[in-house]
Amino acid sequence: MTTWVWVAIAIAVVVVVALVAVGARNRRTAMLRDRFGPEYDRVVESSDDQRAAEAELRARERQRAQFDIKPLPEADRLRFAGEWRELQERFLDEPAQSAAAADVLITRVMQARGYPMGDFDAQAELVSVDHPHTVENYRFAHAVQQRSQDQQASTEELREALLRYRSLFDELLRPEGEDVADPEGDSPAGPAASDTEYHDQQIGR
Repeated sequence: MTTWVWVAIAIAVVVVVALVAVGARNRRTAMLRDRFGPEYDRVVESSDDQRAAEAELRARERQRAQFDIKPLPEADRLRFAGEWRELQERFLDEPAQSAAAADVLITRVMQARGYPMGDFDAQAELVSVDHPHTVENYRFAHAVQQRSQDQQASTEELREALLRYRSLFDELLRPEGEDVADPEGDSPAGPAASDTEYHDQQIGR
């Protein structure tokens, strides 16, 4: 074959390899978007490099795979649900204390399920692998609760924090195999959200 034929073949091979690489990268991106949802957008937007952002998310997946995260036994679910109802009922009289108790309770639930407890940011990143749609609620609520320690959070902010804490709490208590919400529209956590309307009234919703 003449030289130009070999050049054409080489160019074609390079193009095919490039297209395969682009296709593989697009598939990885699509999988990460599907897995992390809004958390994917948050990480990418906070990074100057999409590849670096996606590498961070894959690193979270690898770290999460190292731990055996299990659903709570029914007895523990009921116990934690009862504790949540108690702290929520105290909100009108003790909003700051209720928000602090919610933060501690969620940490205890995560620990009981097998999540390692480290600093908050690392903890939230790990939780984002399993709960990408509510982890930002967790960050918001924790930030409000931290400010409330210096009396820099209003009662309205604390009310919003408690509602956001509950979004993650309900998911953490959800039994294995149960959908995020059942066909009747009830909260997935079952006992944690029983008498929902009544308990929402306790925090002025």
